[in-house]
Amino acid sequence: MLTTDKSVLVIIDVQGKLAQVMQQSPELHKQLGILIQGAQLFDMPILWVEQLPDKLGGTTEELAALLSKTTQVIPKSYFSAWQSPEFQQQLARLNRTDIILAGIETHVCVYQTCQDLLSNRYNVHLVADAVSSRTVENKQLGIQMMTQLGARTTNTESCLFELQHQASGERFKSLLKLIK
Repeated sequence: MLTTDKSVLVIIDVQGKLAQVMQQSPELHKQLGILIQGAQLFDMPILWVEQLPDKLGGTTEELAALLSKTTQVIPKSYFSAWQSPEFQQQLARLNRTDIILAGIETHVCVYQTCQDLLSNRYNVHLVADAVSSRTVENKQLGIQMMTQLGARTTNTESCLFELQHQASGERFKSLLKLIK
């Protein structure tokens, strides 16, 4: 079960024009926004990476505005975030075992990051409604490849309610406002 003290949210490459041509881009951005704000509500750390930002552009404005409240972007040149020494260092400092993984593209950067995280003994929880690819087939295949490797699939609401654990308190009320 996910807990706030063992989890970290990882946001992969939701950048520039590419983010706009993902399947169901508006819904993807909505779910990512909820997920980011939920992690912030739980005071959970977020690792935010961008693939070659000088060439692909930065994270979409709405998500960058949310993310920049609590975290700094980590630029990378490899498809897998794990291959970035800065990513590995920040993750090691957090001393967390559960990775909540979201972003684009499902079958490339998200998949390769997932593969490396699993190989390094992290538990990966793939947020299926907060990942996307340019085609539905590539998204579905990416999710399938990650689950075959051992990633667990979840969705934004299930993930946040699992982190919340109980249906009471001020944080629960704030969470309900966030998802509605």
